[in-house]
Amino acid sequence: MVQSEWTAAQLKALYPGTKVEIIGMTTKGDQILDKSLSQIGGKGLFIKELEVALEENRADIAVHSMKDVPMTLPDGFSAIIVGEREDVHDAFVSNRFNNIDELPQGAIVGTSSLRRESQLRHRRPDLKIVALRGNVNTRLAKLDDGQYDAIILAAAGLKRLGFEQRIRAQLDRQHFLPAIAQGALGIEYQSHRADVAAWLAPFASAETTAIVGAERALGRALTASCDVPLGGHATLRDGVLELDAFIAMPDGTRMIRDRISGAPDAAEQLGQALAAKLLAAGGDRILASLSRHA
Repeated sequence: MVQSEWTAAQLKALYPGTKVEIIGMTTKGDQILDKSLSQIGGKGLFIKELEVALEENRADIAVHSMKDVPMTLPDGFSAIIVGEREDVHDAFVSNRFNNIDELPQGAIVGTSSLRRESQLRHRRPDLKIVALRGNVNTRLAKLDDGQYDAIILAAAGLKRLGFEQRIRAQLDRQHFLPAIAQGALGIEYQSHRADVAAWLAPFASAETTAIVGAERALGRALTASCDVPLGGHATLRDGVLELDAFIAMPDGTRMIRDRISGAPDAAEQLGQALAAKLLAAGGDRILASLSRHA
């Protein structure tokens, strides 16, 4: 909702006099909180109801955190990547400890992400990782009730909601890569709506589109879903796009990581090339193992 309000304000500023109505919706992903995303169908559960509203012309656009958007949009839908990317880091949140290294053996850490879980287990196999679902307020309340010693959330979400002061530490990208497209905002619309595409064109960011495009190409090539512990992060500096990524087993015992760099106009190809490197280095065996246990 915060992201939708921001988008509405940007539209009104660019097109004075335009009436913008926000339609609040609750998705299946919001409603089922006692199971992990991988058990109930994956990230697409957060956007399906919104896409139905677009198809039925009850809404013109849908605003998403791009990390929650499946790697391939359904036929008939398009999306633009909006503005600068927010903080991509994962955030360590705790009322008692300052960082992961301070956690005692057996400490309870809450997260809903297999990607975070695999990296936590790889770094600290002694920790007890417990599923954590719900919106940010709900997750913070569970921490404050003493159900967890620490929880891991996206820094971007905490900052957008005004909870930046709850962040005790950012997880460094040397050991904890973020989700694909973490911190990026996207606006989805029906592909045939040329009028909507024209409205949104001024909000598109070439730089953010390139780095998110590289990450999402990687994800598509690795059949990324909530069932695959996978992280990726791209940067663009001095005309060079660099993409860093990993794929792992959920228990963190097997992890493969690599990086690639090249021209930003080859973002899609870079994502595919890095995926091929990860698969050749053993990622194919990880995917095969995950598939057998699905």
